[in-house]
Amino acid sequence: MKLTAQEHQLLKLHYALPVPYPRIARLLESNYDYKYVPNLSQKQRTNLNLKLAQLTPLPLLDLLLEKGIIPIPYTHPDYPERLKQLIDPPAILYAKGDLDLLKKTSKVAIIGSRKAGKYSVCAMQMIVPPLVQHGSVIVSGLAKGADTMAHQAAIKYGGQTLAVLGHGFFHLYPKENAELAATLAEKHLLLTEYPPYHPPAKWTFPMRNRIISGLSNSLVITESEIKSGTMSTIEHALDHGKEIFAVPGPIDSPLSLGPNKLLDEGARPIWSGFQIIESLVES
Repeated sequence: MKLTAQEHQLLKLHYALPVPYPRIARLLESNYDYKYVPNLSQKQRTNLNLKLAQLTPLPLLDLLLEKGIIPIPYTHPDYPERLKQLIDPPAILYAKGDLDLLKKTSKVAIIGSRKAGKYSVCAMQMIVPPLVQHGSVIVSGLAKGADTMAHQAAIKYGGQTLAVLGHGFFHLYPKENAELAATLAEKHLLLTEYPPYHPPAKWTFPMRNRIISGLSNSLVITESEIKSGTMSTIEHALDHGKEIFAVPGPIDSPLSLGPNKLLDEGARPIWSGFQIIESLVES
């Protein structure tokens, strides 16, 4: 991994101030004029200056690479073009695993409730194998429930999978997915916009959702309540014109309310991965 001098500068600034690229770009272009980040308090500005002073002499890139963490700045050739279409693209992506997955043209996000059960497992069995045969990368968020099922199904059927995290690599949430995360870091891909020290927080997961949507050609929702993080991912996808597929669910299940509502609003019903492949070929 080689970075330009400007990319090294961007990396160190983002390590100290992990905010989306537009805000950091204005700060860099203005030679650290803090009026371009008006919501920073005087204490935060002082802390930022101290962090930058500490980081300046450190070989930050080498230290990250020693931990198996590959930083991908916004201006680097490996940075996904699809994410540049977001209004607030990540300034830096931190990756562990196979970067070639970012270059795959076909990516399908499969998401759903943390409470997802056997019905979602059944849906994965119908949807994932054709996508794997087509060479699509399965994208999800490593959360409990449907996300975990999506990653596991991709692996089970011999495919590739990419997980977008809502925290830095020195943390892991949920902890019970440690073995799955290790497998993805070794043979697939883990991705986050947060520096390694950054812990999970309530607001980091909605931010994570825009990356899941941004990377993917299409999104599939299995089971979900109407008000959930899953539905926020769908909102991001709709804002960017992504095709939404929803698994029709039993009318007596609370976890069917999300996908059934989407179907009523125009999402495509799905019962086979071949439907997505047909859509990808047509586009």
